[in-house]
Amino acid sequence: MNKVFADTSALFALLVATDENHRRAALAFQGLERRQAALVTTSYVLVETYALLARRVGVDAVRKFRAGLAPLLDVAWVDSALHEAALDLALERSRSGISLVDAASFLVMRSYGIEEAWAFDRHFRTAGFSLLR
Repeated sequence: MNKVFADTSALFALLVATDENHRRAALAFQGLERRQAALVTTSYVLVETYALLARRVGVDAVRKFRAGLAPLLDVAWVDSALHEAALDLALERSRSGISLVDAASFLVMRSYGIEEAWAFDRHFRTAGFSLLR
């Protein structure tokens, strides 16, 4: 089974019809379903997505995400070792503007052998990953 990393930018776009990338996210998600791709993410992406949804859309959107889409995700839980490695990477690449969440995502992608990201964040491409079309 092929694995694709799911980023906050894609999850939020899929869930929020007014997001500029909503249509692209929905079409990509349909393609992922057809491919039967396993969606991998991190606990940091979940936290970031929950916070963004709550702040911009409301708590009901968080409930819908938690009940409907979150169960479809294979979550890599960030422990202290991954957190520290991600922080090191984020600090090392501070000029490129990657966040701690992105750095943890990149490390998980590498450890899982994932080369493709469902994301609308340019940092994935600059880190050497391909973006889902």
